[in-house]
Amino acid sequence: MNIKVIVATHKKYRMPEDKIYIPIHVGKVGKPDIGFTGDDTGDNISNQNSRLCELTGIYWAWKNIEADYIGLVHYRRHFTCSSALKRLFTKDKFSLVATEKEIESILKKVDVIVPNKRKYYIETMESHFLHLPYTFEKDYRVLEEVIKKKTPDYYDSFKNVMNGTSAHMFNMFIMKKELFDKYCEWLFTIILEADKKIDVTDYDRMQTRAVAYYGEFMLDVWMKKNGINYKEVDVMFMEKQNWFIKGGSFLMRKVKK
Repeated sequence: MNIKVIVATHKKYRMPEDKIYIPIHVGKVGKPDIGFTGDDTGDNISNQNSRLCELTGIYWAWKNIEADYIGLVHYRRHFTCSSALKRLFTKDKFSLVATEKEIESILKKVDVIVPNKRKYYIETMESHFLHLPYTFEKDYRVLEEVIKKKTPDYYDSFKNVMNGTSAHMFNMFIMKKELFDKYCEWLFTIILEADKKIDVTDYDRMQTRAVAYYGEFMLDVWMKKNGINYKEVDVMFMEKQNWFIKGGSFLMRKVKK
C-alpha cells in the first residue's frame, strides 16, 4: 500500500520522520527556499495561495503525486491514533503522529480518513461562516450559486451540510487515489470558479482567504453526495492551544461580527 501524505507548511518546521509524509511549501512561488519541495513545481496554482491557502497544496498533490492513497495534514496539525491520556503525558508529540502501519490498518476497512467532527451545537455551519469576522455573506452566496449552477446535483448535499451543526474541518484527509482524483475534479471546478467571481480588491489579508475558509466543508459535501465510507481519527495540535481565548472569541462572534 503506497501512501503519501503531504504536510502543508509555509515555514521551516519539524516534520514527522515516517516516510509517508512529504513536506510541501505551499505558496512557494516567489518566496525564499526553506528546504522543502514547493507547490510551485510541476502543474500548480501556487500563485493563488494568498486566497486558497492549503488548497494549492491539494491541487499540487492531485497533479503531481502518484500513490495508492493521498492525504493532507498541516505542520501544526497531525492525525494521531494515540489516546487523549497518552497525549497528555507524552512530552514529544511527534512520537504520537499516526504511523504508516496505523494508517494502513484503518484504510484496509474504509476509503477515507478524516478528522473528528468539530461540533458547534448552538449554530449551523452556515451561521458559523457568516459570523466569522473575516468572511462576508455575499462571498458565501457566490460559492452557493456556483455549486448550484456548475454541479446542481450537489446542491442538496451542500444545503444539508451547511444546515448541520458539525463538520470535518481543516481540509485534512487521507483517501484512495481514485477517489482523490474525483474529489479534486469536483472541488476545483467549484473553488476556481468562485475565486474568479469574488472581488478581493479591498480586502485585508484574512478576508482575502474567503474561498479557502469555505473550502474546508467541501469534503463533507462531496462525501455526503457520494456516500463515501470514512473513519474519523483524532487531530493532535503540535503547539499549545489557549481554549479559553478561543472559546471567548467564538462567543463574541455570536454577538458582534
